Amino acid sequence: MENKPSSGVYPVLPLRDIVVFPGMIVPLFVGRQKSINALEYAVETKTKLLLVTQKEAVKDEPSPEDIHRFGVLVNILQLLKLPDGTVKVLAEGVRRGEINYYINNPEYFEAEVFNVTDEYGAVQDSEALVRSVLASFDTYIKLNKKIPYDLFGNIQKISDPSLVADTIATHLALKISEKQEILEIRNVNKRLEKLLTLCEREKELLNTEKTIRSRVRNQMEKNHKEYYLNEQMKAIRKELGDEGEKNELVELEQKIKETKLSKEAEEKAINEFKKLKLMSPMSAEAGVIRNYLDWMTSLPWGVKTNLNNNIKKAQKILDEDHYGLEKVKERIIEYLAVQQRSKEMKGQIICLVGPPGVGKTSLAKSIAHATGRNFIKISLGGVHDESEIRGHRRTYIGSMPGKIIQNLKKAKSSNCLILLDEIDKLGKDFRGDPASALLEVLDPEQNTNFNDHYMEVDFDLSDVMFITTANSLDMPRPLLDRMEIIRLSGYTEQEKVNIAQTHLIPKQAKKHGLRKNEWHISDTALLDVIRYYTRESGVRSLEREVAKILRKITAKIVKKQVKKINLTSANLKKFSGVRRFDHNRVESDNFVGITNGLAYNEVGGDLLAIEAVLIPGGKGNITLTGKLGEVMQESAKTAWSYVRSRSYEFGIRKDKFLKNDIHIHCPEGATPKDGPSAGAAMCTTIVSALTGIPVNRDVAMTGEISLRGRVMPIGGLKEKLLAAGRGGIKKVLIPEKNVKDLEDIPDNIKNAIEIFPVQTVDQVLAEALTEKLKPLTYAEIQTDMHLSDRDSKKDSDNEVNDVVKH
Repeated sequence: MENKPSSGVYPVLPLRDIVVFPGMIVPLFVGRQKSINALEYAVETKTKLLLVTQKEAVKDEPSPEDIHRFGVLVNILQLLKLPDGTVKVLAEGVRRGEINYYINNPEYFEAEVFNVTDEYGAVQDSEALVRSVLASFDTYIKLNKKIPYDLFGNIQKISDPSLVADTIATHLALKISEKQEILEIRNVNKRLEKLLTLCEREKELLNTEKTIRSRVRNQMEKNHKEYYLNEQMKAIRKELGDEGEKNELVELEQKIKETKLSKEAEEKAINEFKKLKLMSPMSAEAGVIRNYLDWMTSLPWGVKTNLNNNIKKAQKILDEDHYGLEKVKERIIEYLAVQQRSKEMKGQIICLVGPPGVGKTSLAKSIAHATGRNFIKISLGGVHDESEIRGHRRTYIGSMPGKIIQNLKKAKSSNCLILLDEIDKLGKDFRGDPASALLEVLDPEQNTNFNDHYMEVDFDLSDVMFITTANSLDMPRPLLDRMEIIRLSGYTEQEKVNIAQTHLIPKQAKKHGLRKNEWHISDTALLDVIRYYTRESGVRSLEREVAKILRKITAKIVKKQVKKINLTSANLKKFSGVRRFDHNRVESDNFVGITNGLAYNEVGGDLLAIEAVLIPGGKGNITLTGKLGEVMQESAKTAWSYVRSRSYEFGIRKDKFLKNDIHIHCPEGATPKDGPSAGAAMCTTIVSALTGIPVNRDVAMTGEISLRGRVMPIGGLKEKLLAAGRGGIKKVLIPEKNVKDLEDIPDNIKNAIEIFPVQTVDQVLAEALTEKLKPLTYAEIQTDMHLSDRDSKKDSDNEVNDVVKH
């Protein structure tokens, strides 16, 4: 603490909710015994008293730590004891004081106090600041009617800038902390600057309050006027005998009685109707209530359609509408069988997951047809507002229920089938998380009491059958946990041919107005369309190609150029154009450093070429390109480390690593790629590049690898094998732990491709490389290690022995 001249020892009186400034005369009511003792001592000894504000007003027995250090020394002008034991005192602030330390006195607070002298800056600055503060305070007084305007004239007569600042701070409506802050500022100019800032802020607040009061007053006048006019209109209608409004209310009341509302909904509807009867029909609130009651009475409370429990009929419908998809059909038949036996079977939540175009949406329509339910589709792609699911509160302008309630009104039955399409495409932002709002909807244990924000009453969704569709399982885990996942894999070429002949071609021929005797497409031509003009897991592109061919055929027939067209592989090019895809995507020859990997994404499987080249003059660095994700980059680094650790067994000298860099690339660099399943292919590519042995172009592989050389299981095996079949691969290496997944693979795919399970990287290399790897001899290893590290021959010999033993 600075050395300051002490003004002496004074009794201290803590104040609760007031800050006293020099020059200020304040009445105080004192009730605490310590404070009364301090007052009495000051009066008896005719000494000054230090008034200091407490840090927290709620404390009845403050300690020295609870009291600010800065206060004001005051003279006691008058002291009066009241009958209830409290003391009223009139005090006049003299000067600022700062507590140095407290003196141990059990009767009252007593402390040594320093005088705090004002620090003045430049006179010109002080005058300018005083003028600014006075001008701002003048405006403040005019806005705040509680302060008498005479006060401003008295302040103008004060010549001391410090006293001007203290007097204005006394009368400003500031927080206690802000007043204490002003009291503690020694520099007068800085005190005036702070005061000017606070004064301007208070002016803005008062202006805002004035604007709000004026707006409220005008609104009240407007409402009063509207009420008066509405009452007049009522009287006029009554005189004219217009009973339209009355009839409308009678109809609404009758509708409420006829609707089979739940007990809660009925009470809510009746209460809202009572409010509506008491309101003016022209008021905005009446319109809101009328709209609410319309929604309430139009929902299918307890209305159900007769469900189809005929399993044979349902099976027939499903088979007619869709080719294949046996697992999904089996699941629906199981559901109908249980429903036939048990009436307690509630609405199920099924999630159809698969690539685009495999028939997820159309399958949901078939399920609705087969079960006898009304079908409703809700597209969730891009929905990012939680209110889209739960609705908006009625307090908002233009509020309405969420998509669930809206579509139940369209379905006109409470046991409909609702398709939530593209559930994995839900968005999320500051407006909420719609995926979280769906947790209640898609939980059979919770959706019996689904509460829409707009309806404000529970609606039972347990009889609704929810089916969701998704391209991938990339969605919140709690949401995923509420659904039964049924995977729809991509179609084989033969399945696509059957689908095209059974569904797509008849549908498109009818749309284009073509008769059977006007055209014909051979199976080989249709297979060429599938192979060379489409590359997909589903059949959407195939349908577009069929439509394109039929348009051209229709045009030729209409122009009377031909009477009938037979479409074959020979004349297909005239109708479909140049081939867009190469069916056999594998390389034309065996190359060094190029391996066929198998990739899986949300649109199905695909062949993934993995290339590698050695760059001479390097230092053993690895470069990865092709927009690889983190996991795939880690797979490449794992493969690189594994190959280096077993380089001598693979016949690779150390200088290959020390004097070369390696560049690994996955073509189609604009397409993001990620996942661990390319580990085996990357390892094969690296070994091929380092040894110069070509990779068999007819072999593709998938599998994650470990640093111990184990080949670990992967996902999406069916899609990968389908891609291998489309790409003309003859042999596929898969992890041995994925053999169990082969049960789901169609027999025609398993018969067309040799599937070889592997456990280790050694097995992969033996099958993939065109030549057998030759490990280095003992002499070659010793020479290589000696050249690599001349200074550590002993360690090298030990390493040679370890390698040979291994």
